Amino acid sequence: MSEGRGQLQDYSVDQAAGAVVLILGAVASLLLVVWQSKCHCKVNLCYLFQCERRPPNEDEMKGLKEQAQKLKKNKEDEKLVPTKSREPEPEPEIDSLP
Repeated sequence: MSEGRGQLQDYSVDQAAGAVVLILGAVASLLLVVWQSKCHCKVNLCYLFQCERRPPNEDEMKGLKEQAQKLKKNKEDEKLVPTKSREPEPEPEIDSLP
């Protein structure tokens, strides 16, 4: 009589690879959310990878705001520059081909 406690099913290689990919994707998305947040955080991955992120201070924020305004102005200027409108070239007639 096999009760089946503590035994895993036999999984194929592609099923195991899919499970690994799902787990790694979940961890990566969690790290992305933490990294994109506006809070101070430290990441320590088994002492192999250590990283510290601090949010920008007020002076850096002013610089970023100025850069964003310059980029916005440049995009608006690009929209105002007239572009050449190209009309489609007429297709050659079949009878005139050699």
